[in-house]
Amino acid sequence: MSSLNKYEAGQRGQATAEAYLRENGYEILHKNYRLRTGEIDLIARTGTYIVFIEVKFRTGTAFGFPSESVNNAKQQKIISTALHFIAASKSQNQDFRFDVIEVLEKNNRIIINHIENAFYGV
Repeated sequence: MSSLNKYEAGQRGQATAEAYLRENGYEILHKNYRLRTGEIDLIARTGTYIVFIEVKFRTGTAFGFPSESVNNAKQQKIISTALHFIAASKSQNQDFRFDVIEVLEKNNRIIINHIENAFYGV
């Protein structure tokens, strides 16, 4: 893993999270939804929910668990971007939630921790 740069590691984590979501019946609506206010890694639909997903990838926990880096400032950027998506897609009558997916690669194993309703904002 050490040969991957930050971008490649992020792409690897996101691809792993996307495969996990598809395997669990989620429909991927958008990847890397970007605005000046921020970015949402994945936007998916499951049941009646549109889910805004932040993916965090790490190769160890020496600096904490991946989800710990989704601080209040990051949450506010995701919420602001999600509000734009909601208005632009005319999906105001949907249920929404914010999830974080941790992808942890440790000892050549991939561990996925899907945190539903990781924070609130819409």
